[in-house]
Amino acid sequence: MPHYTYDDYVQWEGKWELIDGIPHAMSPAPTPRHQVIAVNLSAEFRVALKRCKYCKVSQPVDYKVAEDTILQPDMLIICGDTSKAYLDFPPALVAEILSPSTALKDRHGKFALYEQQKVPYYIIISPDSNEAEVYVLEESSYVLKQKGNAFTYSFSLEKDCSATIDFSEIWK
Repeated sequence: MPHYTYDDYVQWEGKWELIDGIPHAMSPAPTPRHQVIAVNLSAEFRVALKRCKYCKVSQPVDYKVAEDTILQPDMLIICGDTSKAYLDFPPALVAEILSPSTALKDRHGKFALYEQQKVPYYIIISPDSNEAEVYVLEESSYVLKQKGNAFTYSFSLEKDCSATIDFSEIWK
């Protein structure tokens, strides 16, 4: 099986992720429910981080973990310089919204990659069960801190930036 790199990846049409040199098609397009949740979650974080000049909410961008691993989280918070065409350092927070075609990858492969890269917060959202899971990196492992559909969680980010999110708002 071929082993692809970032140089190959940037030549492809369509939406892809590359994990350990193996391409993963990001299709079909996300469902309307997936996108509503993504927008609502982004909006909650955007409002909460309005006074923070250092950390920004972003929709999917290329997160280049290695030459042969490029991920596109559903939503992320970036604290730092984003002048390159891709992110080459760990975001402060990543959120993945599960779909039948991505659930296994999001819960296992990407979970391990975000953990290895020391992404401080990982949120997994299940539209089917209306549940969000908040994982926090403690030492070198993720610990589940909160799970449910109607809870509030406070995230402490870099440079005294923080965001308190009411997860009951993302399902609307």
